[in-house]
Parts: sequence; C-alpha cells; structure tokens
Amino acid sequence: MTAVLGLLRGIATRPAKRALLLTHSASLIHAKAGLEGDFGRRAGRSQITILSEEAWRAACEEVGAVLPWTMRRANLLVAGIPLLPLAGSRIAIGEVILEVTMETDPCKRMDEAHAGLRRALTPAARGGVRCRVIAGGRIAVGNEVMWQAAMEDLFAAPETQRAASHAARLSG
Repeated sequence: MTAVLGLLRGIATRPAKRALLLTHSASLIHAKAGLEGDFGRRAGRSQITILSEEAWRAACEEVGAVLPWTMRRANLLVAGIPLLPLAGSRIAIGEVILEVTMETDPCKRMDEAHAGLRRALTPAARGGVRCRVIAGGRIAVGNEVMWQAAMEDLFAAPETQRAASHAARLSG
C-alpha cells in the first residue's frame, strides 16, 4: 500500500449542540472520547470528522464564496491527501491513528450556512470522512498527516465503495 503525506491545517471542536466551532492550535484525541472538548462524541464510527482543504476550496468556488472551513463543522482540516471514503483506510497524525469508516454526507445545515453549499459538498466526497480512533495522542496544526488506503477497497469500483459506505451507515 502506498502512503500519501499531507499536513494538518486546522483543528476545531464544538462545545455544545449547534454551537459555533472553536479552533485550536493543538489538542488531544482520546481512543474512547474522540477529540477533547468536542460535544457529543463517544466511541464508535463517527468520533472524528475530517475535511480536505482542497475539497473545501472546490465547494466554495462552486458556490462563489470564500467561507471559513469551520462552516463545514468538521474536526480536522487536512491538505495534500486524498480523503476518499474507503472504509478501513488509515490516517496517521503523529502517534494518532484514525480509521475511515464512511463518507460525511452534507446535511441541510450546510444550506442554512450558505445557499447551495450542501449540493457543492456532495460530489467526490467533498464533505469529508468520518473516522474512529484506533490510537489516541496529541496533535497540532502543522503536523504531518499520512493517508493509507485500505487494500481491499483499492480494487473496488467507486459505486461499490459508496454502497458499502451507505450500508454501514444504515446498519449502525
């Protein structure tokens, strides 16, 4: 499997339901609780959400606006790595290891934030991915990020990957 290197560009948490996100220069990720200080997270397939800086820029370009990445409500912003929703793919940030579990489908809150944003985030998994924590630790903006695809998913057709992602969402 080939690893792809990128950078951690942002860290954000929401202190309460529907609260504005707070950005951090560094934080802790816990194996059971996810990102420290993030409201409502617990062990499972959706402990951490990650957004690609390149995908966010493409979505903003599509809606004709420059919007802060925190509007997407993701925990981590990464640059330079593919964020394909390949279940089982691994993302390493320092000692932290995350496992991709599914695509983060954009919800109606995205259109509340900016007209057309939900549709702009829909193609090519622009909304990011959800992950479970395999190993926790400290992260900081500027850390190197490594993405490694799950071997079995490298050979699956894109429609098979999306179907598996949606099936996993329905079963959990």
